[in-house]
Amino acid sequence: MTVATPTKTQYEAVIGLETHCQLSTESKIFSASSTAFGADPNQNIDPICAGLPGVLPVLNQKVLEYAVKVGLALNCEIAPYSKFDRKQYFYPDLPKNYQISQYDLPIAQNGWLEVELLDEEGNITRKRIGITRAHMEEDAGKLVHAGSDRLSGSTYSLVDLNRAGIALLEIVSEPDLRSGQEAAEYARELRRIVRYLGASDGNMQEGSLRCDVNVSVRPVGQAEFGTKVEIKNMNSFNAIQRAIEFEIERQVAAIETGETILQETRLWEENSQRTISMRTKEGSSDYRYFPEPDLTPIEVSPEQLKQWESELPELPAAKRKRYEEELGLSAYDTQVLTDDRDVAEYLEATIAAGADAKQAANWVMGDVTAYLKESKLDIGAIALKPAILAELIDLIENKTISGKIAKEILPELLEKGGSPKKLVESKGMTQISDTGAIESAIDEILAANPDKVEQFRSGKTKLQGFFMGQVMKKTQGRADPKLTNQILAKKLQG
Repeated sequence: MTVATPTKTQYEAVIGLETHCQLSTESKIFSASSTAFGADPNQNIDPICAGLPGVLPVLNQKVLEYAVKVGLALNCEIAPYSKFDRKQYFYPDLPKNYQISQYDLPIAQNGWLEVELLDEEGNITRKRIGITRAHMEEDAGKLVHAGSDRLSGSTYSLVDLNRAGIALLEIVSEPDLRSGQEAAEYARELRRIVRYLGASDGNMQEGSLRCDVNVSVRPVGQAEFGTKVEIKNMNSFNAIQRAIEFEIERQVAAIETGETILQETRLWEENSQRTISMRTKEGSSDYRYFPEPDLTPIEVSPEQLKQWESELPELPAAKRKRYEEELGLSAYDTQVLTDDRDVAEYLEATIAAGADAKQAANWVMGDVTAYLKESKLDIGAIALKPAILAELIDLIENKTISGKIAKEILPELLEKGGSPKKLVESKGMTQISDTGAIESAIDEILAANPDKVEQFRSGKTKLQGFFMGQVMKKTQGRADPKLTNQILAKKLQG
């Protein structure tokens, strides 16, 4: 991204993301406590995540499996040998006063992720973003800033350790991003991948996916990076984009006025749409890493790696490419349809049941998606199963019913399911394709409106829409629209 300033100097943003992804394990990374969201404070805790003396952590095998699968999906090199480290982290929501993480030997590194950027005309640009590393670690607890004590006047905070010990995978990108749009799309694609794998639900509102953004600016053509600023507290992809755009403008303005840019951590304020200073940024030396003595090193055998790799599903990028090449769908359609794995599989099951690909895509993206949003349901919960939608589309294709009739019966099919063909027959809604029946209906309409027939023949051709509406009303929407239009046009023209 380049930003023009009054002095005409062009600046370039350099952006990297550190994404903390909460893994979908039933228990924590080193203990058996539940990871269920929404429990009362300090209910999902145990001696290990509470940091009590004399307890020993044990690695959750599922955490390792998810970490390796995400690494493979991000085209990373999976380390045959890695280890855990202690990161000294003196905050009140970390009971041990250190965090178990990975430092110099992470489980995955040197990967890449391709993002697809759509412009307003629907044109697509692809860009590959490097992945520096992905490493496993435990989450900290949560501080609740409760306010002030009325008697003493002092402020206080409460500590909830339910989240302490939750399994995280931190994914660090290379500084290859250049705009807020690119960063937001990178985060979206990352969420699609972890959801496809079942490794995380990616829910940003619940903290399952948390992105910290590093932003600096430099004059175009300069090789050296500018001073890096980290931004936290963004709980949506739109917030990521807006926070970056604000920070780029802030840093450019500071450079132009001679202000020093500090290496610091800043927070995004959603209400005021700005970043504010939180604290100066620590360097890796401030954490005083050393190998975790209570956990053995991790070894991933070639056989185990091959097994996990064979279990990977078709990923979003591959699915988008296949939809474009095999189904003839547009880049926009493929992005919408592959955003959720369950929706993509629903579409594929509908096509497998015999439905035309484009028609199936239109129904899924249109009426079905609208119903899901309105009813707040997942696509697997609706009564309109793929075979039912395929049957409905077939009724339209073979002209048993019109698209208008299909939309009329769709709500009942969505809620109750059943056979569209039997439903249409029971309601007497089959499409009228008999030429004689349609001509008879048209003749009656024309005979009842001689003045409008004369006006049409005098040049007011838009009246054909009026006659068409009258015919559809008389036939209760059952007349074949295409055939009706053809016959009507001939009769109106005399």
